[in-house]
Amino acid sequence: MYLSTEEKGKIFEKHGKSRTDTGSAEGQIALFTYRIEHLTKHLKANHKDYNTERSLVMLVGKRRALLDYLTKKDVLRYRAIVKELGLRK
Repeated sequence: MYLSTEEKGKIFEKHGKSRTDTGSAEGQIALFTYRIEHLTKHLKANHKDYNTERSLVMLVGKRRALLDYLTKKDVLRYRAIVKELGLRK
């Protein structure tokens, strides 16, 4: 698989509370962002891969839902993760 356990651990350690804290919203958003970037690169090379395109749209929806949740829960955490990942221009 393109994402090993060590790489996932690094993502959660950097954006979450700890390496094993896979449930935090920030960690999940960071992981979804990594996966979205990977699928976007794949689709640029394989533009007729509609199954991957659907998966990408679903991932973007999941990330949007988590970002909406974080906005309602704690705006400062939302702003921090958006700035850290560079999601807004």
